[in-house]
Amino acid sequence: MQDRPQDKLKLYRLVPVAAANDPNWDNADYQGEVVVRAFSAADARVVAAQAELDFTEIDASPAEGNSTRDASAFRNERLYTVVEMLDRQGLADGPRGVVEGLVSVGTIKPTQIP
Repeated sequence: MQDRPQDKLKLYRLVPVAAANDPNWDNADYQGEVVVRAFSAADARVVAAQAELDFTEIDASPAEGNSTRDASAFRNERLYTVVEMLDRQGLADGPRGVVEGLVSVGTIKPTQIP
């Protein structure tokens, strides 16, 4: 997906839209605004989710090919909206990925056994 010469990367801003007390945040950490280079608004959600740590990247369950990327807060429309941005200072030129903002790799929490 990295090489799509017919499509130009654009800048997208992922903005939290849910209130701090929204129950959808119970399963996700608040990460603030993030700007990414992507092919579309849908791809922007994928790019941000890919910047997070995934179970398949560490020695932790569920591993064995079961990705947690689909569970990212960035993919939840109730938590984040995606806004296309005008290119400023040529920021859209470059590789697909996160341009501004910090995406935590601490999104996987250890299981708490009572």
